[in-house]
Amino acid sequence: MGLTAVGIGSGMDINGIVSALVGAEKEPKQAKFNAEEGKVTAEISAIGTLKSAMSDFQSKLEFLSKPESFISNKVKLSDRDYLSATVDETAIAGSYSLTVEQLAQSQKVSTIAVADAEAAIGEGTLSFDVDGSSFDIAADATDSLTSLVEKINSAEDNVGVTATIINDDDGAKLVLTSTSTGLANQISVTATDVGPGTPLNDTFAMTEVQEAKDSIIKVDGLTVTSSSNTVSDAIAGTTLTLTEADPTKTTELKIELNTGSVKTGINDLVDSYNELMKTVQDMSSYDPDTKKAGILQGDSIVRTIQSQLRGALSGVYSTTGGDITLGSIGVTTTRTGLLEVDGDKLDDALTANFDQIKELFSTEDTGLASSLDTLVDGYVQTGGILDGRDETLDNQLVRIQESREQLALKMKAYEDRLFKQFNAMDAIVGQLNSQSSMLQSRLDSLPGLVKQT
Repeated sequence: MGLTAVGIGSGMDINGIVSALVGAEKEPKQAKFNAEEGKVTAEISAIGTLKSAMSDFQSKLEFLSKPESFISNKVKLSDRDYLSATVDETAIAGSYSLTVEQLAQSQKVSTIAVADAEAAIGEGTLSFDVDGSSFDIAADATDSLTSLVEKINSAEDNVGVTATIINDDDGAKLVLTSTSTGLANQISVTATDVGPGTPLNDTFAMTEVQEAKDSIIKVDGLTVTSSSNTVSDAIAGTTLTLTEADPTKTTELKIELNTGSVKTGINDLVDSYNELMKTVQDMSSYDPDTKKAGILQGDSIVRTIQSQLRGALSGVYSTTGGDITLGSIGVTTTRTGLLEVDGDKLDDALTANFDQIKELFSTEDTGLASSLDTLVDGYVQTGGILDGRDETLDNQLVRIQESREQLALKMKAYEDRLFKQFNAMDAIVGQLNSQSSMLQSRLDSLPGLVKQT
């Protein structure tokens, strides 16, 4: 290092000279590293933005890739006080007048009243039958109504009966309820005593406390009965859930083609694709006015993305109804490479060729949505193409940092060498100055020597 800011022997500003020489060597290289680092960092940011846009586009494909998104019918009810309804793709468009005249209900039967639900009743066998299916319970001599409730409810072969204890004004009663509604699911109980008397049979002389009923509805004046309040065979492709009965009230049900959600899904996909393409164009274009190029101009990755997506969107897809394209349903490409939707043409296509459009988008593996999803996933998945590009750029940043560190070491060695050289020169100059002073002093001391002025 230098002795001082100013050389003792020479009087030169050694620190200033060394600093200037080192700076002249180092600054161009640092500027180059800064420029390279800035470009790589900008590319990393651009790749992140591109990945985000592609992921958003991929998310819009999910709805259209699912066959269940294309259930072609929807149902409307004039009110929901008496029933609700769902339809599947087999339902036929039309209007129906419905009246819920009676709800289905389960039968309930009870034993006679006993004074104590914990008292033993009698030994024997209880047989229960519901709609032709039966199971038996063994009643021990110590069994009470309470213990029999537990045996009935826990029986592995129970065919649809639940038991409970009800305490009314007459005493404790064991009440059986059919777990299924409807006339077909009435409960039959047979008690067989063991030993003298008929205490078990006497206790289980059942009384109906709630009758079994089938549901009754009128569909356009035609009577439909069912053992359940969920009726799936009254109107094709339609499931009715009955909630309240009133023979004086009519509910209007309308089944119609459901194209709205699919149209929304297609429009969302187009919007997301256009945002993706605008992002790609911004990154890869050149503005002649500002003379600035996008950060990924000339990059093969953006050209490939554009080419692959446009190829998939312009393809011809086979369906059972014939070949179909996006253009044939009103989705076309503009001069700028973006998509646009002809709403009227799309509406007409959805009405006339709904099944074809369903196949176009949702056919597994070969449908448009599936093909696009596979294509995009190759870029955005963990370890995909964009992650690979990110890794390459990260490695470039590491190499730039390593070059900075190498430059710092090189400049430190250069600085040390300069200080050593200038200090050596300063020492020599100092020695020469000292010798000059000594010589001058001796000359001055010689007799007869006159200094010139």
